[in-house]
Amino acid sequence: MIPFELAEPRTLKSALKLLETDDPSVRAFGGGTALILMMKAGVFQPTRLVSLRGIEKRYAKVASSKDGSLRIGALTTLSALGRVAAVKKSAPVIIDTLRTLSNVRVRNVATLGGHLAHGDPHMDLPPVLMALDAQVVTAAVSGSRTLAMGDLYTGYYETALARNELISEIIVPAQAGRRAAYMKVTTRAADDWPTLGIAVSLGVEGQTITDARIVVSAATEKPLRLAAAEAELRGATVDDAVLARVGEAAAAEVELTGDAHGTAAYKTELLRVYARRAVRKALAA
Repeated sequence: MIPFELAEPRTLKSALKLLETDDPSVRAFGGGTALILMMKAGVFQPTRLVSLRGIEKRYAKVASSKDGSLRIGALTTLSALGRVAAVKKSAPVIIDTLRTLSNVRVRNVATLGGHLAHGDPHMDLPPVLMALDAQVVTAAVSGSRTLAMGDLYTGYYETALARNELISEIIVPAQAGRRAAYMKVTTRAADDWPTLGIAVSLGVEGQTITDARIVVSAATEKPLRLAAAEAELRGATVDDAVLARVGEAAAAEVELTGDAHGTAAYKTELLRVYARRAVRKALAA
């Protein structure tokens, strides 16, 4: 690697000041799992890295409210997130997703904020958090703002974050009365990158679905909601015919991308099948 400066600020405010530069090779990191790989491959060569590990501890904690909503600090490691009782109670789909998200060595280091900010469409938690209607709170020297998770991603490895802007918190609203599930298809091990990911969150009253959010990822440039498939579920009592329409609507709604893990046509068929399965899994949650 080419030598670089390592800055270790003790506050978020100090870290943000260090990012106020015209040098595009200055980068902040939490766990650094993706960044180090990029540096080793020569894809990214920084002049300065700003470590966030020493800033205020509250950014590595999870707070819950009486209504079940969650505020998750962006520096919370994925392993720590998976051990929080309030997350298991309020949004168990997050815990379920973490079980096959990479391996334990990565989860012990990787942070939620970095996982989201990297912009890789193969990441597992962005579609889940989109389905849960989560928001991200960002911080910059100029101030903070709150973005819907669906507005964070703008393209392939692209986000709405400015170069000097960091994710500070993730807000997951109360999920009372909702059921959620995430399913991913891999071509190798269960914790491999997904060939296709699909997250579902359903509002249910009795046997009737009152609201639906369905998000597809991995085979698209960014996580995408499937509005037509969602519409097939609203007001419906789920049976095989309804699920068949959901699968067809999902497959017709987006253009998927082929790669070494499968052709676009293959992934479209996966989406047709797994949209149905994910709805069933959510209803059983």
